[in-house]
Amino acid sequence: MSREKVLELLRRNITPELYRVIREEWKTHSIAEDNRDIPGLLSTLTEDCIYEVVPTGDVWKGHQGAAQFYKQLLTAFPDIKFHLTYIVIGPQGVCEEAAVTATHRADWLRFRASGKQVTFKVAIFFPWDLERGKFKGEKVYFGADDVLRKRTD
Repeated sequence: MSREKVLELLRRNITPELYRVIREEWKTHSIAEDNRDIPGLLSTLTEDCIYEVVPTGDVWKGHQGAAQFYKQLLTAFPDIKFHLTYIVIGPQGVCEEAAVTATHRADWLRFRASGKQVTFKVAIFFPWDLERGKFKGEKVYFGADDVLRKRTD
């Protein structure tokens, strides 16, 4: 990201109304994810959203890409649960940290299915599109090796 873009993000002012809008959109997104409601998830995203799993470099673009990301994730981890441990909401978007628990039922990205319960920490940044009032996607961070190492028997 260019220095100018970063400065623009830093200069954004938060108002109680903007905070409420971003918070409510994040809640809508999270509830839709918990309910496996792909159309509900997509309703919180810009048409040109980008999903990026940073440790692996995998990227999905647009609503079609976001839907594919979720279908792959929910197929691989059908019982996935995100236990929120930290959240920051600001005019730039939302950043959350969560403890993830799931059963690894199908291959996902480069991770081979184990059929075992996995636990790992994840941090997700939801960049906010100020003009369109929706999220521009997600940037997902986790210790890639944690997905493989932290299997429980």
